[in-house]
Amino acid sequence: MSATHEVLNQAPLLTGFSTADDAALLEALRRDGAGWGEQRVRELGALAGSAEVQEWARQAEEQPPRLRTHDRYGHRVDEVEFHPAWHRLMTVAVEHGLHAAPWAEDRPGAHLLRAAQFYVWSQAEPGHGCPVSMTYAAVPALRAQPDLAAAYEPLLTARTYDYGLRPPLGKAGLIAGMSMTEKQGGSDVRANTTQAVPAGDGSYLITGHKWFTSAPMSDVFLVLAQAPGGLSCFLLPRVLPDGTRNAMHLQRLKDKLGNRSNASAEIEYDEAVAWPVGEPGRGVRTIVEMVNMTRLDCVLGTAAGMRAGLRQALHHAAYRRAFGAELIDQPLMRNVLADLAVESEAATVLAMRLAAATDRAQAGDAQEAALRRLGLAVGKYWVCKRGSAHAAEALECLGGNGYVEESGMPRIYREAPLLSIWEGSGNVAALDVLRALAKEPAGLDAFLAEVDAAAGADRRLDAAVARVRAALPALAEPERAQLRARRLAEEMALVLQGSLLVRHGHPAVADAFCASRLGGDWGNAFGTLPAGTDLGPILERARPKAPA
Repeated sequence: MSATHEVLNQAPLLTGFSTADDAALLEALRRDGAGWGEQRVRELGALAGSAEVQEWARQAEEQPPRLRTHDRYGHRVDEVEFHPAWHRLMTVAVEHGLHAAPWAEDRPGAHLLRAAQFYVWSQAEPGHGCPVSMTYAAVPALRAQPDLAAAYEPLLTARTYDYGLRPPLGKAGLIAGMSMTEKQGGSDVRANTTQAVPAGDGSYLITGHKWFTSAPMSDVFLVLAQAPGGLSCFLLPRVLPDGTRNAMHLQRLKDKLGNRSNASAEIEYDEAVAWPVGEPGRGVRTIVEMVNMTRLDCVLGTAAGMRAGLRQALHHAAYRRAFGAELIDQPLMRNVLADLAVESEAATVLAMRLAAATDRAQAGDAQEAALRRLGLAVGKYWVCKRGSAHAAEALECLGGNGYVEESGMPRIYREAPLLSIWEGSGNVAALDVLRALAKEPAGLDAFLAEVDAAAGADRRLDAAVARVRAALPALAEPERAQLRARRLAEEMALVLQGSLLVRHGHPAVADAFCASRLGGDWGNAFGTLPAGTDLGPILERARPKAPA
């Protein structure tokens, strides 16, 4: 058989790189007290970019989990079967402490280090980040019930991935999930109808339906249910202490747009046994700390997706020729790539700043805790909102090559909207900004102090901060405040990103950001950085090193 063509003008396979090859990331580690863990990040980043892990990611995505509700004899088993690649990914994540290690590692910068590791590892495959993130978030919520925390926290923070249906307290390590959403309420969890009835021995019996429970194969779940004292939080194991299966029945797995490697299920609880966490009737208050932690991971995951998409676009453009020159040397493509790089770095620097605030808040810094509370709502709204547009543009840089599954770009594209929806979609996040401003004035003070740290360094940033201040009095009118909520959240996120870039970023990146995002000299699409922008240093900073 004769050859009909030669393969020419195609980029080589991008493999053997390191996802830790990221100047903004490493600078944040050193700047905010986690430089001691840089080697850990580098080791995990090199693994994430390896051919072996890329193959795991492909297999986990292409062979998604399957639900087995019954065995051959008709007994309920309610088990989710995963491809071995999923378990390999989870094993690496847990052994490197991405799930909950900072809660056991009493060292300044532990949460920032964990954030950096989550960022570099989730670029390999984002779906398994869901149970990793929920386990991280479950620990502070569980601490509202000290007796349960004493029993379960050592296992939640253990660096052993021990999957399978066995009593939780007999395992070497645990993964936690959250089971809150119901079909009639969604984010409005106070509309939940699932009931919790006291069993008389300190436990409760949970009965009801949950519309979205991600990672239903987890060992334990934090569940919201209506108890005699009002909406309350409970810890519900999949397997009871005596080895019998709890009455937690998986009805079906969701057929989702993306996040295909991860299972999300509809669940029926039929007098399932659970134990209260926190005060009766204060379930939302108990669970809110868990939500804040998972919101941080939504921002981190979006920043990671941006970086992964940017890397693919830069790699393709460096090798692909069109109209007589490499794409990366053509002015219009350079503008697009530089614009994507600016967005990526702005997302990364904000995500790492919020992780650093988590460390300081845990150490008792009230101002950092207030900044984190408001900053998470602002960052969750804007960074996650930008993820989809960024993924679409990065995919387009590869043209038709980016539209096929083998490129990996469709996976990035499908994943991006999820992170904007999880833990409150755009409206919920924007309204939470209003709520934080109204109920926690210390948050606004901390936010303004943070952005004012760059005062005088860039006139465009100064003007944007002044616009945010001028918009605040309108919040006194509730209806007007709601109509303004999205715009305000966006502007607050942009000035926070601008302040961080001006103080800590590369001067060319900071200038491009302020000129476009804050100075108004920017179109509605990526690739519209103003004329005169110094693209060279931006692209050089963003370009990955040649694969080893």
